[in-house]
Amino acid sequence: MSALAFTIVALLLSGPVPAMLARATWPLRAPRAAIVLWQSIALAAVLSAFSAGIAIASRLFEPGPDGRPTATVATAIDDLGRPLWAAYIVVFALTLMIGARLAVAVLGVAIATRRRRAHHRMVVDLVAAHHPRPPAGSGLRILGVAQPLAYCLPGVRSRVVVSEGALNTLSDNEVAAILSHERAHLRARHDLVLEMFTAVHAAFPRLVRSAHALNAVRLLIELLADDAAVRTTGPTPLARALVACASSRTPRGALAAGGPTTVVRVRRLAGAPNSRLLAARAYAAAAAVLVVPTLALAVPWLTELHRLFML
Repeated sequence: MSALAFTIVALLLSGPVPAMLARATWPLRAPRAAIVLWQSIALAAVLSAFSAGIAIASRLFEPGPDGRPTATVATAIDDLGRPLWAAYIVVFALTLMIGARLAVAVLGVAIATRRRRAHHRMVVDLVAAHHPRPPAGSGLRILGVAQPLAYCLPGVRSRVVVSEGALNTLSDNEVAAILSHERAHLRARHDLVLEMFTAVHAAFPRLVRSAHALNAVRLLIELLADDAAVRTTGPTPLARALVACASSRTPRGALAAGGPTTVVRVRRLAGAPNSRLLAARAYAAAAAVLVVPTLALAVPWLTELHRLFML
């Protein structure tokens, strides 16, 4: 039953639950807490998948005459029946695949993203070095591009990139707002949050995974950066700067101020403020997602596994 329960929880947390949360509107008023909830759901889904595989493995190791576990296939088939044994093998194989894909995805996303950013940072530094206008701050680079755009390249040697078109189009308050937005991304290392969700998304098979979590977190980290900019300049300059940079295209691996979520973000700036009550409920839900399955499923299973190996 532990293996079945863990499998059901993993499927729910990787499919239906993210789909329901992605349709909710309350995360717009509690973005930080919503990210924590998304992280809890992703972690619980991975742990449940691994726990299902481990629980199945423990069922396949039946106690022998000496009380020690044995890996005799015939014994497991006689005890479980061939259909259930075959189902266990399939689920266990999927668990191993998810674990392997997760390890590969974490390394792959980290290496590819950093390599891409390093190359683009080198190009930006070379191009910006010939720009007649000197940068106004450390890590700031100005590109001679007529289109208004602003983005940041996170990392140890981070960069904030703005175009000449943005500086010529935006007022001083609007430029300050857009720079505050990008520096908030760098300060909070929002790129690491995105990397985690990208890796988890790639680890699960296509039949059970969903892009809801990754898309939702992309929006939520932009909302956090927006909140930081609002505290510096107010909502109106930021809203105008976002609209001006809405159609800008930025390289992969960068965090841009504009983009397809601009309309939602601008409407949010004119709407109700963040809610501490909603945030508290989201934090409580995040704790429950991790604690309740652990107490209800993992503790009884670990107790039984300990008894099995102590015979």
